[in-house]
Amino acid sequence: MASVFLYHVVGDLTVGKPEMVEFLETETVESAIRAIGESTEGGIPVWKRRPSQHVGVFENGEMRQQRFVGILNSLDIVAFLARSECLEDQDKAMKTPVSEVVGPNNTLLRQVDPGTRLIDALEMMKQGVKRLLVAKSVVWKGMSKRFSILYNGKWLKNIDTATGSSNNLSANTNRPSSSSTPIRDKFCCLSREDVIRFLIGCLGALAPLPLSSISSLGVINPNYYCIEASLPAIEAIQKFPKDPSAVAVVERMPDGQCKIIGDISATKLWKCDYLAAAWALANLSAGQFVMGVEDNVTSRSLPDFDVNSTVGGDDKLGNGGGGLARLKKFSSRSIGFFSNNTSPSFGVSRSMYRGRSAPLTCKVTSSLAAVMAQMLSHRATHVWVIEDESDDVLVGVLGYADILVAVTKLPAAPIPSNRSSEAFGSEIQT
Repeated sequence: MASVFLYHVVGDLTVGKPEMVEFLETETVESAIRAIGESTEGGIPVWKRRPSQHVGVFENGEMRQQRFVGILNSLDIVAFLARSECLEDQDKAMKTPVSEVVGPNNTLLRQVDPGTRLIDALEMMKQGVKRLLVAKSVVWKGMSKRFSILYNGKWLKNIDTATGSSNNLSANTNRPSSSSTPIRDKFCCLSREDVIRFLIGCLGALAPLPLSSISSLGVINPNYYCIEASLPAIEAIQKFPKDPSAVAVVERMPDGQCKIIGDISATKLWKCDYLAAAWALANLSAGQFVMGVEDNVTSRSLPDFDVNSTVGGDDKLGNGGGGLARLKKFSSRSIGFFSNNTSPSFGVSRSMYRGRSAPLTCKVTSSLAAVMAQMLSHRATHVWVIEDESDDVLVGVLGYADILVAVTKLPAAPIPSNRSSEAFGSEIQT
């Protein structure tokens, strides 16, 4: 076990994190879209309102945990807006409270003390926890073997190192000491992305794991969900997994293997035009949805539809700002996909569509460090794994939970590595 997991605590990762503002289940879908655009992992925690009898009263961790409803992501909203009744009355749909959209799951968030060891926090996340709620503190006297803890922008001397007591330091390596003054009812929220971002700054302490291939570590998840490109895109949400929240769109090859051409995921829809994406999800095939459909190609087959866009504005919601509503032709630009004006119809010269709609992939021989860097640079919750010598033949998927399993596993024997730092840099997809 790498020492970084034993001698660091959750409080180390909260430096500079903003105070969490609760998003209540009574808020509207329209408000949720704005909040999701500013969130991590394309999702926001949703809370029940504090009971009136508890207002002004100190709320303990158990009471707060009971108020947590679940995590609402961009795909949940697009799937909701793709319902026939929502497409018929978009204004009403946007005013719907999120309590009717979010899937209740009280286990996705856990409140922890700032002095919780990093290894214990990782174990929670490996078991399915996606957010850690950490109390903000005025003073934090953390525990570190080699250096003092930086908290709230100030270097604070560790008591054990200041007194020179080697005995106390040895004892504290087995159990973290938390001596903090919490600010009542003020918390920050840590995501798995925050943890991965912290770990990528500690790659040296994790050697030799970072430069080992993901196949040699055995962390590729072969149990992925997929849908054929010719099927209606709406069928994807009928089999949607919760982690990672993604379905691969594939073309079936003669030998039975699947070639990935895109994916339908919360990450891809994170900052899209939600109303346009909902219409596309309800009316297009999965292949058309992920590859993009051009105005000049579909002028006869795709009708005009009202997305309540404001003229002269770039409102992501498509229904605010007080401008004049106009009819809008659906295209890949409406969802936010990159495309070319000269792109041909679906199924021809597919390489010209490559852009934002292209899935994020790595090879089975990619190093763990390269995959971590990919996920962070693209702010993605997952990476699709393809064969090394093939053309986008899908073999599995790698999500945040798989990464956390990889960095905490104990290799049975030294793992060979034939990669140099230059090789690592060339693997990162830009």
